[in-house]
Amino acid sequence: MPDPASAETGAGADSGTAESEERTLSGWGRTSPSNARVIAPEDPGDIFGSVLRAAATRDGSPGRGVIARGLGRSYGDAAQCAGGVVVDTRNLGRIGPIDPDSGVIEVDAGVSLDTLLRVGLQSGWFIPVSPGTRQVTIGGAIAADIHGKNHHTDGSFCRHVTSVTLATPTGVHEVGPDTEPDLFWATAGGMGLTGVVTRALVTMRKVETSWMRVDTERHDNIDSLMAGLERVDRLNRYSVAWVDCAAVGSRLGRGVLDAGDHAGASDLPAKRRGDPLSPPRRRSLKMPNLVPPGIVKPLTVSAFNEAWFRKSASRTGQLRRLGGFFHPLDAVSNWNLLFGRRGFVQYQFVVGDAHQGVVAQAIEILQKAGAPCTLAVLKRFGPGDPGPLSFPIPGWTLALDLPVGPPGLRPALRRLDDIVAGVGGRVYLAKDARLEPDTFAAMYPRLGEFNSVRRRVDPDGMLQSDLARRLGICEDSPA
Repeated sequence: MPDPASAETGAGADSGTAESEERTLSGWGRTSPSNARVIAPEDPGDIFGSVLRAAATRDGSPGRGVIARGLGRSYGDAAQCAGGVVVDTRNLGRIGPIDPDSGVIEVDAGVSLDTLLRVGLQSGWFIPVSPGTRQVTIGGAIAADIHGKNHHTDGSFCRHVTSVTLATPTGVHEVGPDTEPDLFWATAGGMGLTGVVTRALVTMRKVETSWMRVDTERHDNIDSLMAGLERVDRLNRYSVAWVDCAAVGSRLGRGVLDAGDHAGASDLPAKRRGDPLSPPRRRSLKMPNLVPPGIVKPLTVSAFNEAWFRKSASRTGQLRRLGGFFHPLDAVSNWNLLFGRRGFVQYQFVVGDAHQGVVAQAIEILQKAGAPCTLAVLKRFGPGDPGPLSFPIPGWTLALDLPVGPPGLRPALRRLDDIVAGVGGRVYLAKDARLEPDTFAAMYPRLGEFNSVRRRVDPDGMLQSDLARRLGICEDSPA
């Protein structure tokens, strides 16, 4: 199985277009690899002129489409295009100055959140929304309309984007909440299917330090944990809970809750005040390429969860570095290899406040299926963005890392799909690797609205991905 961001095979160049090479690509979960021709332009202006033309085959006939790709952190097949062209945006790395009054910065689509965070901290600015990893490009953050621990207060990433340059098969568009808003919001969460993002204007958040002031609470069951989240969300910008999915009976869903905000300069001890805006540490650990099978199983997961719960004491006002609070898994650069050759799926869903019982139900269903969950993260969402394919809706979201292998996993997830869809919830497309078309359409009832906008800028269905074909998103596009 290939590394998610690397090639397995050959290289070459196509006459009349950007240099390209054939690669086998997969998502972060490493479950559904496919082959494509990868092109890595170095100038945003090249994308409309040469890269989108490359979606045709060498004889000029319609090809299998084109999709953009950043750092390969979509867990499933969203940034793959079997038999087509994948636009690697990582060479698009220019960063403009930050406006000292508004915090607005112009960045190329290939700039990572890690790089933007480091540049911003030099003058006291932080990214407005951060997912669980910094290894996401700006283009990917917009395509997935990423969310973080502050959704209940600040919404998703695209709430903080004022303009996007979008290369489409019919031309280059400058879009924003006030300029072609329907195309902008279709792009927010549209998984790259409205065009290739080349640049964006992002509004950063002013901070005094690179530290977090955090309160930690330990809760003995899921009801207590969810009540705790509701309470701390009224008082804190950021909140998140780790859930022990191996605990049963009266301890079902026990967990550890963290809530807090950016620390001010006066919160730091004297020894830290000399360098209050130091950036997160670089990744230093790495998993071996070959992980023995059988490491991730119910017994080992249960033992780890027991140890983690016991070591987590309730505390108030503790100082933590940004990296430790927002991106703990970034300390290991290739942690996805922990799951072995078969890979893993992350199942993330959201349900409304009136259906919070689905969270406990999901844990019980997976326990009965014998599917060990290595990591479960629970958060609350505030109001969602206007985008028809943007994931968040007000309510509860649970993300579960599940190794491929247990025979009961697939039917258990299908059952969960039906339950989530039945109460008006949905699954996150940036994490999905196995949803079926009918269920997807039920979860995203505004698909027709999305396609109406998409067809306006891509009438021939040139923008494609493995995810789009699997889910039937671009239903009028060539197969």
